[in-house]
Amino acid sequence: MASNALQVLYSTIDMLIVGEYVGTAGLSAVSQSSLIVNFATMVCLGFANGGQVLLAQALGAGKRREMNNIVGTLFVYVCAVSLLLSGVILLFSRQILAAINIPPESADMALDYLIISAAGLIFTAGYNMVSAVLRGMGDAKSPFLFIGIASVLNLVLDIIFTGLLGFGVAGAAWATIIGQAVSFIFSIFYLMHKKEEFGFDFSRESFIPKKRYVSMITGLGMPMAVQSGFINISMLFVNSMVNGLGLIESATFGVGMRIDDIINKISQGIQHAAMPMISQNIGAGEKKRAKEVVYRAWIFSAILTAFFMTLYITLGKQLFMLFDDNPAVHEMSVDFIRAILFMFPAFAVMRGSGAFIQGNGNAKLSMALAILDGVVLRIGLSWLFGSYLGLGFFGFVLGYGLAPYGYAIPSLIFFLSGRWEKKAALAEKI
Repeated sequence: MASNALQVLYSTIDMLIVGEYVGTAGLSAVSQSSLIVNFATMVCLGFANGGQVLLAQALGAGKRREMNNIVGTLFVYVCAVSLLLSGVILLFSRQILAAINIPPESADMALDYLIISAAGLIFTAGYNMVSAVLRGMGDAKSPFLFIGIASVLNLVLDIIFTGLLGFGVAGAAWATIIGQAVSFIFSIFYLMHKKEEFGFDFSRESFIPKKRYVSMITGLGMPMAVQSGFINISMLFVNSMVNGLGLIESATFGVGMRIDDIINKISQGIQHAAMPMISQNIGAGEKKRAKEVVYRAWIFSAILTAFFMTLYITLGKQLFMLFDDNPAVHEMSVDFIRAILFMFPAFAVMRGSGAFIQGNGNAKLSMALAILDGVVLRIGLSWLFGSYLGLGFFGFVLGYGLAPYGYAIPSLIFFLSGRWEKKAALAEKI
């Protein structure tokens, strides 16, 4: 949870400092460009998490020899995906920004932020990849240390580049990329130092992708990448609709998404902890213990959900004031808060049942729910409430907030049905 909070802190610091030194237009630029970069990051993370499931089930089944090949294949796979996505964003950056209907006042700054961030995507993907390997082995403390170092560096460089040197939005992007690069380098050196413990020898042969594991990582990672990617794509569509309302609506939605991202990522730590535990237990044939992990995840998620909903209700407007001093944004934040509160119960359910579907390696179901949540409902409901029913800004946010129930309810039914217990564990195929 702390690692996720610090990772979100990167972009949050960018927005706080940009809001202070550049203003509302700069705030809109960072929030809009971040969505595009986050899309690419989450796709890479999806494949990294697919490799984590494979690695954790191999560990649970005691197949340590195969783990070396899994890690090496995952390294090459995620780096290749990140470079491909970087190239696409750099080539079509102007067209992408035009497609999301970004306000003219923010367009040039958004382009600067997008180009710099896309060029450094491999560092973000690399850190997430190493972290997935460490968490799959049961080590969650080291990723927290790496991201903590990067966060402090990012804060210092943000103040220097954006504030003192006056680089504006571009300075915030450079600060983020440098921080992520340092985090990645630290994580690689740590993994090399602990290579005997983690079972990866860093030999040249180990970095030759194994066709078998490429196929398995694709099968596991594609649904996770699709889910994360589609959610971000849907955010771009919803953003485009909101941007059409004006700069204030754009800035308010951008700040709201950042606050929601902080809350979401913190609670997502429960899911990230539960997923390798579920994978290891299923790999070891301990299905009863895997179920117990889900129940505990639900308990913790319910407590966090109640806390964050209370925080939003009592101090929501003050949270928006931290990012932007524009009174119009503060007033519009009330509509955002009223609408987004509907989303929280769905996320509480997903932390347990979503972790189970991913940890169990059920790729087809995960893919279907990802499309339902990320495309059909997020875009469809936002358009329905915001445009068709004429609810405007409130309707767009409401539709976005109701969409996660398309994942939460079916995943809950699948887990409680017990049908998954009859299928063979993924570890038997490794």
